[in-house]
Amino acid sequence: MWMVRNKGGDNIRAFLDEGIIAIGWRAVGSLKNIKSREQIIKKVEENWPEYKHKKAIVTGSQLNKVANLIRINDKVITYDPSTRKYHLGTVSGEYGYDAATEESMAHFRSVKWEHTIDRDLLSPPTRNSLGSTLTVFSGSDEAQRELESVLDGEPSASKKASEIEDADDEASEQLLLDDLKARAKEFIKDKLIALDWDEMQELVAAVLKAMGYKARISPQGSDRGRDIVASPDGLGLEQPRIVVEVKHRPNSPMGSQDIRSFLGGRHKDDRGLYISTGGFSKDAKYEADRASIPLTLMDIDELVDLVIENYEMMDVDSRSLLPLTKIYWPS
Repeated sequence: MWMVRNKGGDNIRAFLDEGIIAIGWRAVGSLKNIKSREQIIKKVEENWPEYKHKKAIVTGSQLNKVANLIRINDKVITYDPSTRKYHLGTVSGEYGYDAATEESMAHFRSVKWEHTIDRDLLSPPTRNSLGSTLTVFSGSDEAQRELESVLDGEPSASKKASEIEDADDEASEQLLLDDLKARAKEFIKDKLIALDWDEMQELVAAVLKAMGYKARISPQGSDRGRDIVASPDGLGLEQPRIVVEVKHRPNSPMGSQDIRSFLGGRHKDDRGLYISTGGFSKDAKYEADRASIPLTLMDIDELVDLVIENYEMMDVDSRSLLPLTKIYWPS
């Protein structure tokens, strides 16, 4: 079973709608007639001379997997962080290259998508084993067995932690660090999902305060399309006046009507921030792009990044909502 990342979730719709898995590095060109991993690494180094050798090895290895190692009828899985769902399918086509498509979709394989599994149905060891930041890697046998058991309606049974995919010794330390960061982010997302709506509002307000704004949470039941108002003076008189809507519905992406409803009550000088732990539909993103005021949509991945960036500036009470520990790593 192969795990293929999709640019932090940005390409998930293309994967599912077009029936493919794909990765970037378009400039390396077609790999159809290159069967050697070492030759692919050499092409990577030729196209990106600024890459350190370790990075060239990792990049070339990912490309080699898509071009040469993945076979027709192999099982494949990808993850949508905005909905916290894994999508499973079967590889149905040979390697292909499209020089005209966007950078992150150049090297592809056709896939028949067949199943969807909620992340929360899997055991922590399996979730961890699928959390590597490698673009393409081979999932463990334990993870595949658990996924199959969940599809068969059996409870999650995996009790053994899966190891990170074997890598070249010279690249393994960086891979381990990247993997640790990815797993930590997923753990933080799990904790955020567990917060109730009031706690989520308090956390968002705390982050805005840590960024230098004064934030007020609207009284429950009378927000008129707003949950938090943040501004330099705390009164909403000084610009920027940021109106924040917080939707804590992990499995419910916000649609275009939700965005229109939020925008309907805004003044021309307002700035909008719409946070949804369930992500946003394609139409919602389009609606935000054409909004008459500056509007930022923020899913759970982006919220985690914002929390981490400002965590040390948050007050003690706010940090108690999401206790985190700093981990040091040799530089």
